[in-house]
Amino acid sequence: MAFAEPPGWYVISLRPQGGHAALRRAAAAQGARLIALSPWRVVKRDDDGTRQALALALSAPRILFTSPNAVRAAAALRPLARESGQIWIAVGGGTAAALRKAGIDEIVFPSRMDSEGLLALPSLQALAGTRVGLVTAPEGRETLLPALRQRGAEVLRANVYTRQPIALSAHALRKLRTLDAPAALALSSSGALKQLLDSAPADLLLQLRSQPVVAASARLQQFARDAGFAEVELAKGPLPGQLIAAMARRFR
Repeated sequence: MAFAEPPGWYVISLRPQGGHAALRRAAAAQGARLIALSPWRVVKRDDDGTRQALALALSAPRILFTSPNAVRAAAALRPLARESGQIWIAVGGGTAAALRKAGIDEIVFPSRMDSEGLLALPSLQALAGTRVGLVTAPEGRETLLPALRQRGAEVLRANVYTRQPIALSAHALRKLRTLDAPAALALSSSGALKQLLDSAPADLLLQLRSQPVVAASARLQQFARDAGFAEVELAKGPLPGQLIAAMARRFR
């Protein structure tokens, strides 16, 4: 789609294919437009092994969901219902909202919406001998599993969806090579950035590394710096509005 005039600036989004809407709305509210550079798409699992793993995870006294996609994929496999005495935990506000939509009425989630904030919750401190259901994806939130086990938890992991690599959009690549306004990369997933680094053309990577990055957490900020991005700013959190607010401050 061609625009009559350029925006004030662009947001480069690495969200999964079809998952850019919230970031696009937040960008539009600040006079920016979004370039969707999805390195992968979300694929829900639907097989007997996954159903069995999910049933086991949902039987635990404490159940942890690592993303809205994990909630939606789990709910597609079976109805979600909280049993008496269970503690249902979300990594952040978006995941908690997805759980409410799926019918869960009591949810614990941190104000700092990342793995570190999650691990600081009181409900995840005294875990010796406790079963914890972890509803996630392969290679998702890899800092959680060893931390929970170190605290003595028996982790029952259910990988209910996968992230399937896809070819980068030719339209997005053309747009990035002919930018008519400043741009910044929104970073909320180390896995997405890894996939981008593995699949993007060399000239594009050189260009991207010269542009600012806004990271959703200190861990991601350091990850981007280690990957060769020189200018990486830390947002107040991972929500679309928080990422866009950090960019807006920069460009204005």
